[in-house]
Amino acid sequence: MAKILLAEDDESLGFMIEDNLREAGHEVKWCIDGAAALSQFEKDDFELCILDVMMPKMDGFELASSIRSMDDFIPIIFLTAKSQEEDRLGGFEVGGDDYVTKPFSMKELEYRINVFIRRNQPQSPKSIHAAKFGQSSYDERNLIYSCGDSSHSLTQMEGGILKLLIHNQNELVKREEILEEVWGENDYFKGRSLDVFITRLRKYLKTDPSLEIRNHHGVGFSLKVK
Repeated sequence: MAKILLAEDDESLGFMIEDNLREAGHEVKWCIDGAAALSQFEKDDFELCILDVMMPKMDGFELASSIRSMDDFIPIIFLTAKSQEEDRLGGFEVGGDDYVTKPFSMKELEYRINVFIRRNQPQSPKSIHAAKFGQSSYDERNLIYSCGDSSHSLTQMEGGILKLLIHNQNELVKREEILEEVWGENDYFKGRSLDVFITRLRKYLKTDPSLEIRNHHGVGFSLKVK
């Protein structure tokens, strides 16, 4: 099970989430505002963060940005009551990995958490390696993309997408296949967030002239290696 940082200013909801996650076997530290959550993150080690978007003192987006400046890898799940697409995409742009829209069921939240827990489980030695492609390499275990003297630490979602493209290089990978593999579901808003992550990966991969992520409009993506 995971050690989780929960930032939620609604006391009834926060208590319910904390209680249910502890019942499921997780260790939870609940903070009622963003500033308190950041302070807690700075002095403790967590495996996953659940952040409300609208909070006093520091909102969830600011908090996520601060967390990302200290930790490239920790999964971040947003809790949001906002329905606007740009608000959801804004969460991915500041380093979020997933979101759950209020109102939600605890089963849904636990499902999201379990996606990341499974991904964090130790892999067999055979599955841990630095994949070589073009003039680049990708360390799947440590989520590090390298080309020449430059390297980038990737988030879990970025790493999951890149891994799938590398393992199917020069072949079309359909959008729904990426969504099912990385997020665990084929959802419209997850599809929009996929475009955000692809843009990030293109930025990293531009240091390697032998690589190109091609967009097959409405169908999927392919990693072309020259």
